[in-house]
Amino acid sequence: MKKTIYSCCLALSLLFAVNPAMADDIRGRLGVTGRLGFLVPADSELSGRSASTDTAFVGGGGFIYGITRNIAAEFDITHTDYDVHGYGEGGNAETNNFSLGAQYRFDVAVPRLTPYVGAGLDILINDFTYSDGTRTDVDTSLGVHISGGVDYFVTKQVALTAQLKAILAPNADINYQGNKVGNIDPMSISTTFGARYFFN
Repeated sequence: MKKTIYSCCLALSLLFAVNPAMADDIRGRLGVTGRLGFLVPADSELSGRSASTDTAFVGGGGFIYGITRNIAAEFDITHTDYDVHGYGEGGNAETNNFSLGAQYRFDVAVPRLTPYVGAGLDILINDFTYSDGTRTDVDTSLGVHISGGVDYFVTKQVALTAQLKAILAPNADINYQGNKVGNIDPMSISTTFGARYFFN
């Protein structure tokens, strides 16, 4: 029994005894990321009047590649949908965000921990449906983002991640039967949590 416990403890020690320099150095390494969190969208406009929006879930994933020890490229796709409340009318808005960016990853004295900041471009594919089921045509927006977060390496290949991200983008017109009936403001702030898995 003692040998079994000792063997298990030894196996766990080997699993988590990763060289911190190896763990947080992702140069030349490809990883996949999954994340889930909350998004606070900017208010929109319906029929010329301001329309409030609800905080919503946001989720998605993507890829990260380490170019150097401190520079990484990242591609993410996320989806969110939220309720819009106007004066006497409302509906549901959806946004699919295709995000391409770069990170600067800091070297810190804390083992396994890597804070980072990032920025990049976003293609925001928007949709809006009125509460009665009427669908509309909504413009696609091109925006930019800034982000900051932290990765904590549990092992060399697995890291837990948390991120704060702000998106800046111009309004997307809501059109119905060829007429503009409002707009969606794609600007938002989100907080997400997730995990990364590195293949090499």
